[in-house]
Amino acid sequence: MPVKTHKPTSAGRRFYISLDTSALDKKEPERNLVVTKKKQSGRNNQGRVTVRHQGGGHARKIRLIDFKRDKEGVPAKVAALEYDPNRSAFIALLHYADGDKRYILAPDKLERGMTVISGPASPIRVGNSLPIEKIPLGTEVHNIELQPGRGGQICRSAGGMAQVIAKQGPYAHVRMPSGEVRLISTACRATIGTVSNSDHKNIQDGKAGRKRWRGVRPTVRGSAMGSHDHPHGGGEGKAPIGQPGPRSPWGWKTLGVKTRKKRNPSDNFVVRTRHEAKKRR
Repeated sequence: MPVKTHKPTSAGRRFYISLDTSALDKKEPERNLVVTKKKQSGRNNQGRVTVRHQGGGHARKIRLIDFKRDKEGVPAKVAALEYDPNRSAFIALLHYADGDKRYILAPDKLERGMTVISGPASPIRVGNSLPIEKIPLGTEVHNIELQPGRGGQICRSAGGMAQVIAKQGPYAHVRMPSGEVRLISTACRATIGTVSNSDHKNIQDGKAGRKRWRGVRPTVRGSAMGSHDHPHGGGEGKAPIGQPGPRSPWGWKTLGVKTRKKRNPSDNFVVRTRHEAKKRR
């Protein structure tokens, strides 16, 4: 979906680039498929801030998305394409032949009135969900499961797409958007196509207030704090960090220091890391 620029009638509009949502349906979400989202403002059950820079923002309701796509053999008609304030991708409202209604992630090129279906016998068409063992090599997929029946966990953001490049025994080689090649069970499901709204990366807020509407609070530099608030703080005037290497607010080393656990069980399924993929380019 294309983006649009605006006349610079103010400082906030000068660099504002928004999304053209004319192709979406201007309607309220399905009442039975939404729940109220309680705001935490980055605080835990003790009231302490555990995630910084969160708070405020416009009231939202969570759309319940069907990531499992486990309604097999029942065709569904795409009734509407809608905006979801909780994710970068668009969502599609499905009306199933048996009367059920569900939201799914809207893939690119999915249009209102089209029919989608899930199951091993589903045709290779945009929006259809089927096991990886039934998907031909080279097919672009999204909403990929890591464990059969658990629901899609990978490639769910706007413009996301993975590719099935090989199959070997009970596993398939799937190339991730980062270039990483990972082994995934062929019993896991995936949806055909690329996630919609690939122009999401081209959006510019234009002003700080628009970010506040989304519930994002300002970030303060550590060097502007006091020594009791941040390892970089304190000193007279503009002072250097004063220690070997930059640190996080809690004293952890940052900037180039790996924080991933050395013995991560997930590493056993990585055939080629994203770093190796960059070297080949």
